[in-house]
Amino acid sequence: MSKSVDGNSSLESFSIESPSPLYARVKHAIVEKIRTGAWLPNSKLPSESELLTLLGVSRMTVNRALRELTIEGLLVRMQGVGTFVAEPKGHAALFEIHNIAEEIEARGHVHRCEVVTLEEVPAKSDPVLPFALDGVERMFHSVVVHYENEVPVQIEERFVNAKIAPHYLQQDFTRVTPYAYLIQLAPLTEGQHVVEAIHAKSAECRLLQIKRNEPCLLIRRRTWSAQGQVGSARLVYPGSRYRLEGTFGS
Repeated sequence: MSKSVDGNSSLESFSIESPSPLYARVKHAIVEKIRTGAWLPNSKLPSESELLTLLGVSRMTVNRALRELTIEGLLVRMQGVGTFVAEPKGHAALFEIHNIAEEIEARGHVHRCEVVTLEEVPAKSDPVLPFALDGVERMFHSVVVHYENEVPVQIEERFVNAKIAPHYLQQDFTRVTPYAYLIQLAPLTEGQHVVEAIHAKSAECRLLQIKRNEPCLLIRRRTWSAQGQVGSARLVYPGSRYRLEGTFGS
């Protein structure tokens, strides 16, 4: 890992007008450099000092962006040496956001859902991801259980920016899913995913009608639209009733 990227090449994709948080915009700018081939695998990135000068942001912002991209496997950080573009993995899942009702109906099965919780909560009470929704003043909370042929297949917990969806609490989510409602209000421009294997909480096991120690798949997601942050979601699937699928490329 000896070749350095061109430190004088500005990060054109970094847009100060984007509604995303600064660290997310820095991440996007770096990802675009990698995606377009401007920064090749094993190339050394500009130093943190050079990046904060190029982008006009704080060291904390740059550090967070680099740390998260390292966790996501796009960068490799070597103590005392620098940060490098990681070698691409052989395959990577392409996570797309879909309406679960449409997925179930596309299989020729029957979808229905039950609303467990629909309420307003304090704006800083979001435990879905390891960071709160930045700058959200009012927030709605919902828990919905989705059924496929009368078998529960997903718990969908959402924290929603009330500014984006002020009438969220008045919706009948047994007729239209939260996803379908939100995507009409605010088409998504950016998202973050975290995927984990977990054991569901006792209350979740009851809702999913599974045994306490049955493995589950957890997808945590945070999304933005052109209007700002839409919200975050915590999706729990019983491992025996769900598999993760995606499209792969070389």
